[in-house]
Amino acid sequence: MNIGFDAKRLFLNNTGLGNYSRYILDTLIRYRPNEHFYLYTPKLRPNKRAEHYLGHPSIDIIQPPKIMQLPILNAWWRSSLMVKHESFQTLDIYHGLSHELPLNIPSNIKKFVTIHDLIFYRYPEFYSSIDVITYKHKVKSACARADKIMAISEQTANDIVHYLDIPEDKITVVYQGCHDQFRKSSTEEEKKSIKEKYHLPEKFILNVSTIEERKNTVGLIKAYAQIPSEYRIPLVIIGRATNYIKKVKSSIQQLGIEKDVVFIHTVEFSDLPAIYQMAAVFVYPSLFEGFGIPLVEAAESQVPIITSTGSCFIEAAGPDAIYVDPLNANQLASAMTEVLSSNNTEKIRKQKEYVKKFWPAETAKDITAFYES
Repeated sequence: MNIGFDAKRLFLNNTGLGNYSRYILDTLIRYRPNEHFYLYTPKLRPNKRAEHYLGHPSIDIIQPPKIMQLPILNAWWRSSLMVKHESFQTLDIYHGLSHELPLNIPSNIKKFVTIHDLIFYRYPEFYSSIDVITYKHKVKSACARADKIMAISEQTANDIVHYLDIPEDKITVVYQGCHDQFRKSSTEEEKKSIKEKYHLPEKFILNVSTIEERKNTVGLIKAYAQIPSEYRIPLVIIGRATNYIKKVKSSIQQLGIEKDVVFIHTVEFSDLPAIYQMAAVFVYPSLFEGFGIPLVEAAESQVPIITSTGSCFIEAAGPDAIYVDPLNANQLASAMTEVLSSNNTEKIRKQKEYVKKFWPAETAKDITAFYES
């Protein structure tokens, strides 16, 4: 088959949607070696995590003319003009990997779209008004025109039915796994080097997420301050900062724990497994997610997990993580104290076993079934 992908985020994003796009393509290259892939992107820029696609025998990369790479014009190319590229006439499938499908895809091409979440329906206050309008328009249009919809979790599938009134039989859940590197144990030498590189404490609690309101970083800070002093170890927060960090730092100052909280805003992706593996516990008290890949990364890295009740979290972390009300600081503090004062070997083993369902071979089977359906 010839399969076309919306590859903007695959080449240009290094988190969320970019990770998903690369994971899907890498999985298909590995387990469907006879397919040919056309990657449609408005531009390229240097990216270590995408450079292996350049010159790959199974991949053609399609870009607009230079003039169309200007911001406003490249959006027009992606939405309307790229379907006129001669390569589109050879496609069997076009798969929009992030909520979008271009207009006027030829009728002989099967149209699939991945929907990650509908958080902008549930929590519009976390977005600008123009973003909410734009996201709703794109997702409604894509879901209406798609032959089938791939949801990344049961939570997202249920939201598509609820908010968009899409029939259940048009939706298939295909879970995303994490990068292979999280299944490899780092050596003591590697851990020591990375600890020095990022000035990490000897022992620490870990949180990996964008520092924004939906991720509930202030709630984590308030709970962290309640951990009894004999169990409290430094808190390391890894993620891109938004304006919300002002609220976070204000809470830290009010609670007098400035020396106990470490922010790292940029980490090389290849260094993340060792950081996870050095953590005493991974805490992810987000209010809502489409799935929650950091939970899978933590489970693969064999670190005990505390996360939120509700949403999709139990789908990602499984039955052996600890679940708390993310808005209940006392409950979250108690959970962190419990993990820090206990032997968690059995929890870790069961978490690791659970996330085997997200390994690439399983994902490849699910994607194949989805395409062939």
